[in-house]
Amino acid sequence: MILLQLTANTGPEECCLAVRKALQLVLRECTNAGVSVQLLEDVPGDQPGNLRSVLLALEGDAAHAVALRWRGSLQWSCPSPYRPGHKRKNWFIGAEVFEPDAPNTSEAVQEKDLRFETLRASGPGGQHVNKTDSAVRATHVPTGLSVKVQTERSQHANKRLARALLAHKLANAAANDANAARAERWLQHYGVERGNAGRVFKGEKFIEK
Repeated sequence: MILLQLTANTGPEECCLAVRKALQLVLRECTNAGVSVQLLEDVPGDQPGNLRSVLLALEGDAAHAVALRWRGSLQWSCPSPYRPGHKRKNWFIGAEVFEPDAPNTSEAVQEKDLRFETLRASGPGGQHVNKTDSAVRATHVPTGLSVKVQTERSQHANKRLARALLAHKLANAAANDANAARAERWLQHYGVERGNAGRVFKGEKFIEK
C-alpha cells in the first residue's frame, strides 16, 4: 500500500481547484495502470467540489510508480477562474508519498500502542451501510492521535487502513516536531515548494506541459 496526499497548502482557492483537477488525473492514471484507489481523507475548499487536501491509498503492482510520478511540487499555469484580470497565473500544490509498509516506518506504529473500537459505518453507502459494525476507530495511545476508517466492509481491511493512516500521521509529526503530534494534523501542508515544480500543467483542461 502507498499513501498519496495532494495538498493546496495554505494557498488560495485556485490551488484547491488544482488539487481537484490533479485528483481526477491521478484517478485516471490509476485506472489505466490497474491500480486500486481508496479515499481515506479529504478537506474541502471554499468552492463546491474543490479540495484543500486529499489522502489516497493506492494498491497494485504499479502503485509505487504512479505515486512517485506525483511526488513533489506541482505547478498549474492558468488564469484565475475566480478573479478575472488577476495578474497571477501560476498556482502550486504539493504531493507527498508515504509507504507505511517500508522498513523505516514499520516501527512507527506498534500493536501494543494501538486501541481499536468498532462502530457502525455512517453516511452514504446504500442499504448495507448500517447492517454491520465494520467501521473502525484506531487510537495511538502514546500520542492520542485517532482516526476513523469505514471505506471497507470488513473490520480487518479497515484496521489495516487505520494502521497505515496512523503511521502516516506519526511520521509527519516526527519529521517536524515530535511534541506537535497532538496539535498538528497536516504538517506537510506547509511545505509546498514554489518555483521548483516537478510537473507542470497548463490551461483549464489541466494538460501536462
